[in-house]
Amino acid sequence: MKKITINIPSVESLPVAANKFMAEMGDYTVFAFYGEMGAGKTTFIKALCTALGVIDVTNSPSFSIINEYRSDTTAELIYHFDCYRLENEGEAEDIGAEDYFDSGAVCLIEWPERIENLLPDDTVRIDIVEQPDKSRLLTMSFPEE
Repeated sequence: MKKITINIPSVESLPVAANKFMAEMGDYTVFAFYGEMGAGKTTFIKALCTALGVIDVTNSPSFSIINEYRSDTTAELIYHFDCYRLENEGEAEDIGAEDYFDSGAVCLIEWPERIENLLPDDTVRIDIVEQPDKSRLLTMSFPEE
């Protein structure tokens, strides 16, 4: 399994980290972000959306579950999911999560462990871990090809 690690020493270094991430995305479209509460998932996704060309304000879709953005650079759609408030996978099915995953648009998913069985086989796993010095370590784990 291919793994790439990106060190994020500070909030100020987020744009550099987001550009590194973007350079590694390849043709993958579904990215599942794992990490403790406060690890920086939403903060990183905001920086990534900016790197992808989104100029609209990006917020966590905590209550709406899904936010839709469009890149002003490429006109491509980007879906940002926050599955924290989902009670079960059936709720994700009810909002058509699998259709979003199959759409070819970039899907960035926070709290994917709540919908694990719905994730496509080619989902890229992203782990964000806060380090003792408050930096973050982001690891991209790509599926077997």
